[in-house]
Formats: sequence, structure tokens, C-alpha cells
Amino acid sequence: MNSYHYTECGLQNVMIDGLEFVVDDAGDDIITIPAVNELHRVIALGIVTHKHGMSGEELRFLRSEMGFTQAELAAVVHHDKQSVGRWERGEYDIDSAAEAIIRRMAIEKLELDAQQGIDELSRRSIPTVQAQPINIQYANDNGNHPSYTLMAA
Repeated sequence: MNSYHYTECGLQNVMIDGLEFVVDDAGDDIITIPAVNELHRVIALGIVTHKHGMSGEELRFLRSEMGFTQAELAAVVHHDKQSVGRWERGEYDIDSAAEAIIRRMAIEKLELDAQQGIDELSRRSIPTVQAQPINIQYANDNGNHPSYTLMAA
């Protein structure tokens, strides 16, 4: 078992430990990712609870997981859809008030196990150049109950 850099979700900062690599007939290492919906909930939890502002990629991930278009999310945070697009592309820092609302909304809509109130989320929603790693541990109970756990950063 090795660490797997999970970029398939559109993020560059997600590492999963505990997955098993298998060698296929061509001799290539392959990996199967079970319970992807659960994995994405844990990634979302990692985004909303980390201590620094989120990146544009993380915003896009949360928006997609919540099922919003850019225009729909823009309406909720009282910005235009071009602003959301610029935030997602990293052209502009995400508005801090909008980010706090987005974090709280993700906790509610995705039913994440996060206890932070809007005051704490607001303190964390400040622009940063520091990448926030999202480290996840995979565990499998004899193939019956695959689970993911967010590890401390």
C-alpha cells in the first residue's frame, strides 16, 4: 500500500493512504477507488475545515459537489457568475464573506460532520498562498465497509 495522489477529482492537493495497487496484465500499476461519493464528502470536509482560504480549484470542487452552476452559486453569494468563474480560475482572490457562506452552505448541503460556526469559518476565509494538503486514510473492513478518514494536516 502506498500514497495515491488523487487528481481525478480536479484537485492537486489530495493524497490517499491505504489503497492497494494491483498490477494488470500489461504490467502497469492500477488502482480502484471504492466509495467515491464517501471519498468526495471527506475531501469536502477537508476543504471547509482547513485553516486558510480555499483555492479556486477547491471552490469549483465544492460548487460541483453541491450541484450548483456558477450562476446559481453567484446568486447565493450576491456576486455575478463572472466573479465565481474568476475565483475558480484563480484570477482573483475569493471574496472572504462569500467564502464563509460557501463553507457553511457546503456543511449543510453535503451533511458534513463539521462543528465550526459561521464566526470560525469567517476567520478561516482569508486569501492565502499556502497550499492546504488534504490527507485521507482509506480503510476496508474485509471488503464490507470501505471508509475514508480525514487526517490532520
